[in-house]
Amino acid sequence: MARYGKKSQESVEEAMHKMKQGTLKSGKSGKKVTNPKQAIAIGLSEARKKGAKVPPPSK
Repeated sequence: MARYGKKSQESVEEAMHKMKQGTLKSGKSGKKVTNPKQAIAIGLSEARKKGAKVPPPSK
């Protein structure tokens, strides 16, 4: 089972909140994110960039 730190949880919560508001954009295209799984992936990616305790992405 993967272990996530508190900072990564906060990052995912923030991404989900932005998705529900309709302000979360994806990558280069800048399209609005409507899929909750994609919002979680974006939150975890941001947490990794900040150095939070997050396991590497699955291949």
